[in-house]
Amino acid sequence: MATPSLDERLYKEYMDFFVKSERERRWHVIDDIPWDKLNKDISEEAALCAETFLRVEMFLPDYIAGGLNAVRPYFGSLWFQANWGYEESKHSLVLMEYLMRSGKRTPEQIFDLQQKTFAQKWLAPFKTARQMTIYGALQEMATFFIYCRQREVAKEKEKDLCLWQIYDLIGRDEIAHTRFYQSVVKVLLDEDREGTLTDLAIVARDFRMPAEDLIEDYEQRIAVMRETGAIDRNMFLQKVYFPVLKFLGVSRVEMARALRSNKQTIGEAAPTQV
Repeated sequence: MATPSLDERLYKEYMDFFVKSERERRWHVIDDIPWDKLNKDISEEAALCAETFLRVEMFLPDYIAGGLNAVRPYFGSLWFQANWGYEESKHSLVLMEYLMRSGKRTPEQIFDLQQKTFAQKWLAPFKTARQMTIYGALQEMATFFIYCRQREVAKEKEKDLCLWQIYDLIGRDEIAHTRFYQSVVKVLLDEDREGTLTDLAIVARDFRMPAEDLIEDYEQRIAVMRETGAIDRNMFLQKVYFPVLKFLGVSRVEMARALRSNKQTIGEAAPTQV
């Protein structure tokens, strides 16, 4: 029996993702949110965190354009990017609705923020489809973990079950995206382990979260978020980077070998910015 081609394998990964999503994970921006449990007295810090998530999500058109161009030759990955864009659009919409319904931001403030956001442009941080897939695995895992932490803040500290549900639903999407990217990276490791390990080392070395380059007052915002449940570098390594390696079946010995072949040191390759 012939070995399935790369295109066939990527298509299967996407169909597995899509079918499971349709059966288990679809949600409605209005109907599935308990708006009646919204706490209008949440802190400004919590509102700022929601606004920061919204600002990052607002760059969706740039993310989609970069993602589609990167994986255009691969049907499964290409269709995933289209589906990903739909799911991510709901994240922007539900956060906008929350900030306006809570009274923490006016419609005028939201649309001014949108115009301010669109004055900038996100550029893909890596050049190849394989590198962008690896970046997606790390970035989505980090985003999932951040939403999980903020979800608990919303419930335990802010007593806002509406915001808790929003973060829970978004987090479910983010971990599903993570698993797809990781599954594709596994396929790529089977196809070309040495090359994929080299790209993994490159992406890990240069990894940055999108907000760092897109939001002008990022440092002030991240300082607030760290006080209310954001992720720092050490936590990133423990909760994102090393778990992704474990899921992929990549040992630290292999990574060290890839780093040496790429003439990099372990310290340089570990993510230095989060």
